[in-house]
Amino acid sequence: MKAFLQNTWKHRAHVVMALPVFLILFFIMYVPMAGLTMAFKDYDFTKGIWGSPWCGLENFKFLLASKSIFLNMTKNTIMYYIIFTAVGTFLNIVLAIAIDQFVFKKMAKAMQTIMIIPVFISYAAVQFIVYAFISTDTGILNNTFGISTRFYSTASLWPLILTIVKIWNSVGYGSVLYMSVLAGIDTELYEAAQIDGANKWKQIWHITLPALIPMITVMLLLSVGNIMRSDTGLFYQVTRNSGQLYSTTQVIDSYVLNAIFKSSNFGFTAATSFFQSVVGLLLMLLSNGLVRKIAPENALF
Repeated sequence: MKAFLQNTWKHRAHVVMALPVFLILFFIMYVPMAGLTMAFKDYDFTKGIWGSPWCGLENFKFLLASKSIFLNMTKNTIMYYIIFTAVGTFLNIVLAIAIDQFVFKKMAKAMQTIMIIPVFISYAAVQFIVYAFISTDTGILNNTFGISTRFYSTASLWPLILTIVKIWNSVGYGSVLYMSVLAGIDTELYEAAQIDGANKWKQIWHITLPALIPMITVMLLLSVGNIMRSDTGLFYQVTRNSGQLYSTTQVIDSYVLNAIFKSSNFGFTAATSFFQSVVGLLLMLLSNGLVRKIAPENALF
């Protein structure tokens, strides 16, 4: 303890600089975790969290009550995570490399700025953009190509539609991290490769991609923790919460949101969040352990 206090005093300037961030994380991330006790209580507004009676695992039983619904929304949640992660990571890398290799650097910066803009557009607004394209009567797609597809009642089309919307919304912003890695690659490596006769494709394959692997690994490990979580705005607002689409669009978060509007059962909501967090934690620990065995330098811890 004495050594800890001495070290803290020695680096007191750094401690003071880090204190605001620590306090924000503590009060926003850790203090609310006490609310997880609601997952095991029959929550009563008049009694509050601590005064509400315990109900054991009843809230978890309610989550699992309808086996078919639970399995379907869990399947959808994992399916969209895999699709968004695979397609998004690939396009993030391709876009980052394309901008980095672009000859006209000022134009590349302008393109990057334009591609980042969609991430700042709320899904509440995006739903109207999507509706303008695919509505049955006035949709741009139906009127332009002379088709009469009823998109909001055809569930099989929505995995593709949601993937396109998600990629449009996030790829530009997602490429920024990879571009920061590319900016740190020593240009002498490319010059040496050119002297050895390597063309652009070989330079990308043997220099650029290996430099990106640590960042790709870290981003994938961090994303695994949210495998059971989804963007509620995307699945609830863009689909307009259409019941005809639930077979392919209902995920755990949108199911919980619907349950809150119908019953205000906050114990059930807490149980669902607890379930998502535990599964995400276990998968992240498992993935990190696997990476640590294969490539220890790329593991989180």
